[in-house]
Parts: sequence; structure tokens; C-alpha cells
Amino acid sequence: MTIRNICCIGAGYVGGPTCSIIALKCPLIKVTVVDKSKERIAQWNSDKLPIYEPGLDQVVRMSRGKNLFFSTDMHTAIKEADLIFISVNTPTKTFGNGRGRAADLKYVESAARMIAEIATGDKIVVEKSTVPVRAAESIMNILRANHKPGVSYQILSNPEFLAEGTAIEDLLCADRVLIGGEDSIEGHAAMEELCKVYEHWIPRENILTMNTWSSELSKLAANAFLAQRISSINSLSAVCEATGADVSEVARAVGLDSRIGSKFLHASVGFGGSCFQKDILNLVYMCECLNLPEVAAYWQQVIDMNEYQKSRFSAKIIESLFNTVTDKRISMLGFAFKKNTGDTRESPAIHVAKTLLDEGAMLHIYDPKVEENQIIEDLTDPSVTNDPEHVKSRINIYKDAYSATKDTHAIVVCTEWDEFTELDFTRIYFNMMKPAYIFDGRKVLDHDKLQRIGFIVQTIGKRITKSGDINNVG
Repeated sequence: MTIRNICCIGAGYVGGPTCSIIALKCPLIKVTVVDKSKERIAQWNSDKLPIYEPGLDQVVRMSRGKNLFFSTDMHTAIKEADLIFISVNTPTKTFGNGRGRAADLKYVESAARMIAEIATGDKIVVEKSTVPVRAAESIMNILRANHKPGVSYQILSNPEFLAEGTAIEDLLCADRVLIGGEDSIEGHAAMEELCKVYEHWIPRENILTMNTWSSELSKLAANAFLAQRISSINSLSAVCEATGADVSEVARAVGLDSRIGSKFLHASVGFGGSCFQKDILNLVYMCECLNLPEVAAYWQQVIDMNEYQKSRFSAKIIESLFNTVTDKRISMLGFAFKKNTGDTRESPAIHVAKTLLDEGAMLHIYDPKVEENQIIEDLTDPSVTNDPEHVKSRINIYKDAYSATKDTHAIVVCTEWDEFTELDFTRIYFNMMKPAYIFDGRKVLDHDKLQRIGFIVQTIGKRITKSGDINNVG
């Protein structure tokens, strides 16, 4: 089979950027991204895309309407496609067996059943979502149990390794592309066809083929290792604050060891995003199901340490503000889980905001890319509050940092946006209540400069002293 038509089911953070790059680099292949959401597809066809990702706008404009299409017509796209990516949401289950840990595959199963119903010719079906190990086997069972005479399927695993904020660069200059498939003549042929698509811009030596289960586990393992590094350095940040060490200096010293390296050793309020927690919980659940309780407990500790870090930072804010924040106005700079994205899934800012709201604070929130309705939706979610109207009355959302910080008692930096390092903090200090506090949850600000202005500064992994008083941690 020569791939001339690609369909991607799911127009989200993975499907949209991935298929935009494929269309850009493979001008002879027609790429159609389909989704049930008319609103989302309309946004992909507009000047304001549904997700913010540096460089994505330009890539979409270069191919949209030529060989890149966004549509709600799933029937036609699936029927015409030679290769189908399944790139739908795989949330953590909220009820039933495995609740809170196992991945909910209802959208994956629905996509597989749709393909089986519509397909009239041979298809290569590629799982692109982050799914549990052996999910490809489930897709295969559905397709083969419902296939029409004369229709055959090959199921491949092609996990994504995109970091939000650098997804376009990650796609264009991938460290590696993993493709897993069945160890059969047909399986190897299908993997080869997908290899040819990526070979338009990825060197062949960077494209790895393997069995399906290795490919699936590699995705979970990569995210687990990265999250583990963050939890490791965050655990040491607590030790640094207790002893007087500086976690940034410790991380630099450790990172210069060539066996370890410096990436993902930046202490912060905690990690967030759609993948790390979900994938590790998935790994924990899988290990429990495989009767490997010690392995499950090991990876569970990565999650526990992340929760501890968020709670520890929130408690520090309350303790420093004379142990009460009732009716105090606190400015939160940043709501996305990291810079260069508008994604708030599992953002540490939500945990911090919930804690402060529960303690009676008034929140002034500013994020350059997160929409106001998203912030309200996150903070009125049932997991955050059982009184959404009360929460709405306690939060104000602003269009710039200067308005958000005016007349507030404290500033909490929750996202490491570059613009926060360039703010005029003298101006901000002048317009704040005194004493004025800054809690730098991302270690991005110039703390010495802020102290000279007059701020009382707290950060992660460093005991900041004032006027030589080693006992003064505020």
C-alpha cells in the first residue's frame, strides 16, 4: 500500500500539530484531520487556532486548503484514507475499576468501531494517543471482530514525544520516531509505509521499529523518567530550604555530571500537563494488575512527591502572610502548566488557587495565553469546589500583570512566562499593599533585585535571608 491519503481522528494537541507538519513535509499526501466538535474544527479553519503553540500558525497557513484539511465529515475521511491516526483523548478514569489511575479508552474504542463500520478497503490504523500497553491489541480485536469481507487492518503504535511549547520543533527535529507493529510480513510492510512518511524529513537512523508492546511502554517510560527527575530535584528543594543550601547550585553541580545531564532538574512548584501524571498513574495501575506492587509503589512516589511540592508551596504562602489570607488580595501570575502554552491541564496553579480560595483569599489572575473562560471552568470544577458561584465572586481575571497586581498583598508566580522577568517591579511594588510579598514558584525572578526594591521574597529550594539574618526566611 502506498500512502496517499491520511486521516487523523482527533483535532487536539497531538493530532493537529502532527498532521500539520506531515502535510507541510509531504505535499503529495492529502491529510485530513477530523473531529466531532464543529466548534473546534471551525477554529482550525479560522485565523485563531484552538491551541496556542509557537510556530503552529505559520505551519497551518502554509498547507491548509492545499493538502491539509480540517473537517467534521468523518465518514468520507475514513473511507478515503490509506492510513488512519487515532489521536483522541485518553483521560484517567473517574469511576469504576481503576478509577483515578487507569486510562479511559472509551474514545479509542469508539474510534475503532467507527473505522470498522465505515472502512471498505485495507487500512493501516495507527494509535497516536498515549494509551496503556497492549491497547493496540484491543483496537485490533475490535477491528478484526467487526471487519467486512475483503477488508484487512494493520495496527501500529506510533507514540508522540511532544512537549507543549516546543511541539513544532519537536516534530521537525525529533530525537527519534518510534513505530511498533506485529512481527509478521504484513506488520513489517505497514511499518515500512509509515517510515516512508516520516523519511520526508526525519533521517532513517532516527526512526526505530519494534514490537507494538515495546513501543507503547517506551512512551510511558519516557514520561515517567522525566517526571521522576522533576520530583527528585523537588524533593531536594525541601532539603535545601531546611539546610540553607541552594537547589539551583545543587542542580547545576549534579547536571554537569555527563552521566546525568542538566535537563529536567529545575525545581519548581511542581509539574503539570496532560501526560506526566496520567501516564505515571497508568503505569502504576498496570504494575498493580501485573502483580508488581513494589514497582507500582516506586512510581506512585513520583506522583506523591509532586503533590507534596504543590502543597508545601501553598502552605508557605499562607504561613508567610501571618498565617491567614482571609479576604487578602493575592495576584497569581500565570495559570498555564508551563510557558508557551495555553494548556491548564493538571496545572499546579489550580492546586495553589484552590488552597488559597479555601482559606478565604481573593485572587487576581493573569496569564498571557489562557482564556478567561478556561480559568473559570478550571476553578469551578467539582474537584475544586462545590460552590462555583462563591468561587466566581472571589476571582478576578486581568489582561495584564500591572492591573492584576495593583492593590494586592502578594504575588504568586505559577508559570515561568518570559514576560514576567521583564516586568517593572518597582512600579508594581509602588502600587501594592505593604508589606509586599512575592512567592516565586518557578525560580525565574531576580530575587536580590526584588529585595532591594522592598519586596519580601520566597522561592523554591532556597532560604532567602535579609539584612544578614540567617533565621529570616521571608
